[in-house]
Amino acid sequence: MAPTPPHSAAENLVTIDDVTFAYDSRVILENISLKVTRGKVVAIMGASGCGKTTLLRLIGGQLKPASGNVQVGNLSVPTLNTAELFRLRRKMGMLFQMGALFTDMNVFDNVAFQMREHTDLPETAIRDLTLMKLHAVGLRGAWNLMPSELSGGMARRVALARAIALDPMLVMYDEPFAGLDPISLAIVGRLIRTLNDALGATSIIVTHDVQESLKIVDYVYLMSDGVVMAEGTVADIQRSDDPFVRQFVDARADGPVPFHYPAQEYQAMLMES
Repeated sequence: MAPTPPHSAAENLVTIDDVTFAYDSRVILENISLKVTRGKVVAIMGASGCGKTTLLRLIGGQLKPASGNVQVGNLSVPTLNTAELFRLRRKMGMLFQMGALFTDMNVFDNVAFQMREHTDLPETAIRDLTLMKLHAVGLRGAWNLMPSELSGGMARRVALARAIALDPMLVMYDEPFAGLDPISLAIVGRLIRTLNDALGATSIIVTHDVQESLKIVDYVYLMSDGVVMAEGTVADIQRSDDPFVRQFVDARADGPVPFHYPAQEYQAMLMES
């Protein structure tokens, strides 16, 4: 499959250049390169354990690559000191898998938290902005509920409101569709697309939900075993005849991605004393 030609450096908000990362001797990412264009919604897809979430942690500076570079805007993330990294993170929003709301705060305080921590806005302004974010995700009327009183879909929408609380330039989503019913899944997907365009932000979605993601994204990277196996627009991916792409998009059990984790011969293991 011939991917769409890469955009110029000026158009790229995130550039991952020849990055390798490992936990001790276990290589998670190997010489991986990808670009995220400003204003676009980009999906990074692949089976569990292929290194998708590790990429988000590298972009956010939680991890540092063994080699290569991670650039956000014009900043090299691995070279930033603590103060510089925190300043960059204030321009990022993060929707964690399963929402990760503060369980002892109500909906309003969850969304207002970043404004109170990172701005000098008066409480009246914080109130108005918080209600605006909750209104954007359809939950202004749930402002006083506790996380334990929310459904899974509602909790994810509150987490989305919190992720965009400071109008970030980059929003990262770690498995935003996991565990949602079909209606909630469609709502969250539509919100991701709509809010990205309304805010003029850039979004990275880490997911293995192929069908829902292909409805809302502009560009796709397919990963396996720490490398990019295929990339392209939604149309590129849908019409690809690459065996890996077809196995993943069509959810085929048989293909280049094996079912079994690498191991010695089964009979040999049974015979071990």
